[in-house]
Amino acid sequence: MDVLIVGAGAMGTWFGRAIDASVTFTDVDADAATAAADAVGTDAETASLEETDSYDVVCLAVPMTHATDAIATHAGRADDAIVDVSGVMGPPLEAMATQAPDIERASLHPLFAPERAPGSIAVVRDDAGSTIDALLADLEGRGNDLLETTAGEHDDAMKSVQAATHAAVLSFALAADPVPEGFQTPIYDGLRTLAERVTDGTPRVYADIQDTFDGADAVARAAAEIAEADPAELESLYDEASRRWHSPEFGDADSTADSGDGDRV
Repeated sequence: MDVLIVGAGAMGTWFGRAIDASVTFTDVDADAATAAADAVGTDAETASLEETDSYDVVCLAVPMTHATDAIATHAGRADDAIVDVSGVMGPPLEAMATQAPDIERASLHPLFAPERAPGSIAVVRDDAGSTIDALLADLEGRGNDLLETTAGEHDDAMKSVQAATHAAVLSFALAADPVPEGFQTPIYDGLRTLAERVTDGTPRVYADIQDTFDGADAVARAAAEIAEADPAELESLYDEASRRWHSPEFGDADSTADSGDGDRV
């Protein structure tokens, strides 16, 4: 199987390493494509964006705000299947159905930064067959867990998992001050650790997430409510939060799944 990976950032490089295929990288940054091919090794190659050669599979590993344009440009180069790992699912799947209606299609979202692989990968098989099944088997063989979902379920979940979560952590990072040694509490230390992790990523990735998914406004409204509440109102808000997070709807509070924080491109 030969695979063209459009986008030679961290996520494209991860995908090239995770599949058993002949891989070619193309990117607006030719040096990035070369670096990705060198990282993957095993005769990985590069191609310019102007080339029109076809491949068994085309994988779009571009920022989510550019996914639909990249699909329109490169879908015609896929003979058997087209997939994306952009992190949003609805618009790319719609674009793939329009641009590549006669071949296999799937959207994949690794729910981790590449350096923390393996992990859970959300999967929507829009029109899957033997080619996409083989790619997914490769990913499972690398120790990843496949989470079958729908585009709507995934994109709705990302409002909380990514947009709201990142907004809350970044707000803490911007609002909190360092404190003298010895004054830290476990909660402060936990938030500091999250702030350090988020701010060690790529700013554009987080900007793309906020541009794509709603979620930050809800965090802002909740913070404003807390800031304006009198003691009785704050107790009521605390009780509401406690009921929400101790209900079965929120599942296992001890889960350590990574929500994709870090450099994904």
